[in-house]
Amino acid sequence: EAGIHSGDSACSLPPYSLSPAMITELKSETEAMAKALGVVGLMNVQYAIKDDTIYVLEVNPRASRTVPFVAKATGVAVAKIGARVMAGAKLATDFKLDDDSIAPHVAVKEAVFPFARFPNVDTILGPEMKST
Repeated sequence: EAGIHSGDSACSLPPYSLSPAMITELKSETEAMAKALGVVGLMNVQYAIKDDTIYVLEVNPRASRTVPFVAKATGVAVAKIGARVMAGAKLATDFKLDDDSIAPHVAVKEAVFPFARFPNVDTILGPEMKST
C-alpha cells in the first residue's frame, strides 16, 4: 500500500502547475485509454507526474467523487452527460465539449479532516481515506 487516497487530495481546475503541453498529453493519453478499454460513459484516471514523465496510477470505468466538483467548477453536467452516453447518445455529436467549456476562473477542491472531533485518530495520511 502506497500513496495517499485521492479523496484526501486537493485539486484545482484548471490545473495551475501543468504546462499546456502536459495537459494536451494527458488528454491524449486519457482518450487513448478510454478507446482501448472500450469505456462508454465516465472514466476516472489518476496520474502522477515526475520530471515530465507521466505515470498512470489507476484507471476506473466509473464516476469518481471528483465529478460533482468538476461539474460545479465548469458548469458542465458531467454525470448527466455520462449517463446519456451510456444510454446511447454520442459524445462527439450530441454534446459540445471543448476547451471553451473550462470556466475563466480557478476552482479548488480541498479535503476536510475531522481530526479535532476524533482526538485518538491516526492523523498520518495513507491509502485509506480520512477526510469527510
